[in-house]
Amino acid sequence: MDGNSPNIFLLISIAIVAVVAVIYLVFSSKTGPKLSMAKYQTKWLEIENSLNRENPSSYHMAIFNADKLVDQALRERRFKGQTMGERMKSANSVWSNANHIWGAHKIRNQLAHEPDAQVSREIALRSLSAFKQGLKDLGAI
Repeated sequence: MDGNSPNIFLLISIAIVAVVAVIYLVFSSKTGPKLSMAKYQTKWLEIENSLNRENPSSYHMAIFNADKLVDQALRERRFKGQTMGERMKSANSVWSNANHIWGAHKIRNQLAHEPDAQVSREIALRSLSAFKQGLKDLGAI
């Protein structure tokens, strides 16, 4: 063994460590921080249990709360954007069915901004299904 062998070994080792570190940073920044599934599952069950067939206003509240929960998950996963819509766009590659989650968010916006807006139980259930899938896509439940 000559005097240069330890130096070459050291350089190769440093290069390997650097490549592994870069790969780790690239993949960890795309997935974002992990979410507390237990916390989100508990909150989700509260939302599902809040639906009351005899009380149509409970549909509105369930949709509002589900939308807020998805936004909370987007924030915790550190998706960029000033509004939920911007954060949803940032998370576009995460959604298994982007049209479904966007449709549910639009229903929430209708309820929030149109005083006479109403939703049927069926629409409420479809919206909640979309929000639930969104939470699954984000790794929250």
